[in-house]
Amino acid sequence: MKPLLKWAGGKRWLLPVLQDIWTNLPETRLVEPFTGGMAIALGLNPAEALLNDANIHLVNFYQQVKKGLKIELSFKNNASFYYEMRDKFNGLVQHRKHKTKEAAAIFYYLIRTGFNGLCRFNNGGEFNVPFGQHRNIKYKTEFIEYKDLLKKWDLKHGDFEDLQLQENDFLYADPPYDVEFTKYNTIDFVWEDQRRLANWLAKHDGPVIASNQATLRVIKLYKDLKFTVFKLPAPRSISCTGDREPALEILALKGFEKNKIKRTKELIKNFAIRITSN
Repeated sequence: MKPLLKWAGGKRWLLPVLQDIWTNLPETRLVEPFTGGMAIALGLNPAEALLNDANIHLVNFYQQVKKGLKIELSFKNNASFYYEMRDKFNGLVQHRKHKTKEAAAIFYYLIRTGFNGLCRFNNGGEFNVPFGQHRNIKYKTEFIEYKDLLKKWDLKHGDFEDLQLQENDFLYADPPYDVEFTKYNTIDFVWEDQRRLANWLAKHDGPVIASNQATLRVIKLYKDLKFTVFKLPAPRSISCTGDREPALEILALKGFEKNKIKRTKELIKNFAIRITSN
C-alpha cells in the first residue's frame, strides 16, 4: 500500500532490497524507531510491528486513522486558505489540542499542500512551512483501507531509547540524516543523537538495518561498531534546487548470517545499477 503522506526522505524506493531481506527471515516483529511516512511497514506488511516517531503530530495522524479518521473539512489549494489552516493548527498546538481529530485532519492538509511536502517546526513548536503552489492536489477524506492494517500495529511517540524491544525484533532505523537541516521536530536530531542511536542499535541481539546519508563520519561510526556498511545511490525525492541526481546513502547491517550479507551485497549492486541508469 502507498504511504498515507508524502514524506521527506521516504524509503519506498528501497523496498526491493528490504523485502528480499525480510522475506527470508523467520517470523518476527518489525520495529521502526523513525517510522516517518510508513513506506517500509506498508511495503513489508508484517503481522506485528512497533512503529515509533518523535513527531507527535505525525503519530497523532496515524492514531486518528487507526480510529477511523474521516475528514469533514473542505480543503482548498490556495495560499490564503493554507495560511489560515496553518494558523489554526498552530493555535491547536499552543492550546494543547494537538492530539485531536481536527489537528490530524489539518496536519494532513498542511503536509499535502505545503512546500515540497516538508514538515518543519520553529523553536516554539509552530509549523512554519510556506505554501507549496502545487497545480492539482487530490485530497483524501477517508482512510478506511488503512484502518484494519494499523490496528495490527503498535504506534508510539517518543525517543527511540524508550522502546521496549524483544530479543529477535527486526530493527529498521531511518533517522534524520547527517545533514545541516535537522528541524523536523521542535528538538534537533544532532550528531550526539546519531552516535546514541548507532550504539543503541549495536546492542540489539536481533537483525538490524540502518539508513543514513553517506558522510564520512557516519560510515566510520557504523564500521567502528562492527556493522557491515554498503553504499548505494538514492533518488532525490525533495530538492529545493531541482537537482534530481542520485544522492549517496548507506545501509548498515548487523545480526545477519554471512550468506545473507553476500546476497544483500549483490542485490544492492544490481539495484544501484538500475537507480543510476534511470
